[in-house]
This record gives sequence, C-alpha cells and structure tokens, in this order.
Amino acid sequence: DIDDVGHKYHLELVLEDVLDKDSTVNCTAEVLYHLGTKSTAPDVQFTLDRELKNADEADKVFYDRIKSLDKELVAENIPDSHGNVSPEMEPVRLLAWAASGYVIWQNSTENTKFELAQIKRVKQVKRSDESLEFDYMILLHEMVSQEIIPWQMTVLWHPGHGVEVTQESRQPKHALE
Repeated sequence: DIDDVGHKYHLELVLEDVLDKDSTVNCTAEVLYHLGTKSTAPDVQFTLDRELKNADEADKVFYDRIKSLDKELVAENIPDSHGNVSPEMEPVRLLAWAASGYVIWQNSTENTKFELAQIKRVKQVKRSDESLEFDYMILLHEMVSQEIIPWQMTVLWHPGHGVEVTQESRQPKHALE
C-alpha cells in the first residue's frame, strides 16, 4: 500500500513463447494500481532476463500472405465453437491476442481479470501505405464476474514496427447481434 497513491505489486513470473512452447523467459514486474480512478491504466515496469525469441520470419510470411490477397481478409468466430483455429487464421488470432493485451492493460483494475475469449469478427481495412489494418470485434471474458464483453479494436501492424491499437471501445451487448 502506498498512501494516497494506490497498491503496488511485485511479480516474478515465467513467460512462455506461444510459437515455441519450450522457450521461456523469466520476468520481474512492478504493477501500480492507482487509488479511486478507473480511467487510469496501471503503471507497469518490467524486466526480462533475456530477449524474447525473434518472430521476424513468421511475421514476414504472414505479412506477405495478407498483402497478396485479392480481397481484404474477413473472418468470424476464431476460435470456432469447438476451440479450433485453422492454421491460416492462427497469425490473425496471435495479432488479436497481442492487441487485446493492450486493451486489457488500459482497462484493468485490481478487481478485473480479462482474457481474450474469441474473435467474433475481423475485417482487413484497405490502406495506401505498407501497414496492415484490421478492425476486430473481440469477446473478452471477465473472469471475476464471468461476463462476456464485446470490444471493438482497430489494429495497425507492420512486421518492422509492431502492433498499435489505434482505437478501442467497449461495446454494448447487442453489438453481437
């Protein structure tokens, strides 16, 4: 407890590479949740004991595949109702996972625990520059309340520049209809 500021937590955890389950990285982090303000994202400081595995090759394959499509990518229900993700949609899911991490961080409190449950819809947006843009409607599972929350996010991505969430907003329940 930090008087008149908030609650600070010290964490030690092991990160597992989603592309290489045998590769792990030790991480230490400090997370500060501010008192009485729901609109302020927690402050996070972290260190890794070594660099994360480079995904440049997989990123380039995905980027080239999307750039070569005749029409913009459109997909729904990733994973499907049985938990399956087709191999060609796995990079789309991983991009949503990375971007949803930002959304979760920006909207977390000490009393929430969000997880990406599903990509309800994703639609690629045509651009004149080299970046890829995707408009996602995702479902976040709030583990404490067991609520499923529709959330819209617009994501820009380029292999050399990383992921950027340019717009995000919680949607009303009827947005799924």
